[in-house]
Formats: sequence, C-alpha cells, structure tokens
Amino acid sequence: MNGNWNSTEKFNTEASMWDSDPRRRALAGAVAEAIIARCSPVKTMQVLEAGCGTGLVSMAIAPLVKQLTAIDTSQEMLHVLQEKIRSLGLLNVETALLDLSSPSASVERAQSFDLIYSSMTLHHIRDTAGFLCRIATLLAPGGSIAIADLEREDDHFHDDPNEEVHHGFDRTELTAMMEAAGLQGISYNTIYTVNKKSSEGKTTVYPVFLCTATKG
Repeated sequence: MNGNWNSTEKFNTEASMWDSDPRRRALAGAVAEAIIARCSPVKTMQVLEAGCGTGLVSMAIAPLVKQLTAIDTSQEMLHVLQEKIRSLGLLNVETALLDLSSPSASVERAQSFDLIYSSMTLHHIRDTAGFLCRIATLLAPGGSIAIADLEREDDHFHDDPNEEVHHGFDRTELTAMMEAAGLQGISYNTIYTVNKKSSEGKTTVYPVFLCTATKG
C-alpha cells in the first residue's frame, strides 16, 4: 500500500497493549453480539475475519462455527491472537498474515466462506470498492457479509493526522459499492457509540454501524 494506509507499523507497535483499553473491548463485544444476532453463526459455517487484530471479536465467534480463518496485516497482532488460541486450546481457528486490500492477495483455503466479517477495518483500506469485490468473491452463494465501521465523521476520530483513513462512511455510497460487488439484501443497524474527548476537552459521539448483506 502507498502512503500511511493500513498502518501496519502502528498496529505492530500497539499490539501488546491493544486489549488493555476497556473501550476497545466494549466495542468489540458489541460488534460480536451484533454479528451473532444478525448472521446467526452455526457449527456448519466456514468463517473469515478480515482485519482480525488480536481476535477480540473472533474469540466470541469461534466457538459457534466450524472453522474460523483470521487474517490481518500486522504480525504482532496475530502473535497476540495466536497466544490466545494456544492458551484456550482452540482447534478451529487459524491465522494468516494477509492483506486483502491488495489485488494480488489470495486466501489459501480452497473453499468459499459462509460468513465474512470485519470490525473497524474498512476505514483503513484505501480502495473500498475493490476490497468489497474481492471479499465478495470469497463468499459462498447465499453467504453473508457483516461490516462494522464508523458513520461519516468529523475527521477527528483518529488522533494521528498523518494516518490515512476514510473518515467513516456514508450509507448510500457504501450501499452502492456493495451492490456493485454483487451483494444484496443490504441493511444497517447502529450498534454502538464511541465517546471520544478531544485535546480541547470536547466530547464527540461517533456512531458505529453494522452493515450486513448476502451473496445471491
């Protein structure tokens, strides 16, 4: 990736302390709860998480499904997740260092996935439309996609002004990109709000949506 998109170095640096933030854990819990409620994961499902981080969401999803493949661009984040997998003795979770925002990236697993989800990952990917098209090709017919991310925001959610990100998403624009990727039945639910205080002491509320859709 060009520029400071993906923020791999940043996430590698922050990985060891990532789970210590109670707000981050609360958001991940809300995302997992919403995905479970909307997508009804079951023991027959092959599942993929794009941008798994330390696995805060996947640890809630994994016990409900047959197999979960967790991918990320940060090796250090994956190291934290791999330690969780070892300590819990999980046999149905595998990890991969993979950047699905790259057109040349490919998932090694031969079969397609029944559910693909991401949590607060999409705004770090420059080519939103291309990424959605790539993950849609990995979905089995009738499979579901679930994306949790920020509503369009005031450009102040991220503290680093040099970090290149999308400042949330307009639902109409995102819907058009998902339809172009061959997804249907697109719906949105506001599932969480993040309260952040600026350096000036002002608190701003940032809504987080869960967008779900299926592959026809």
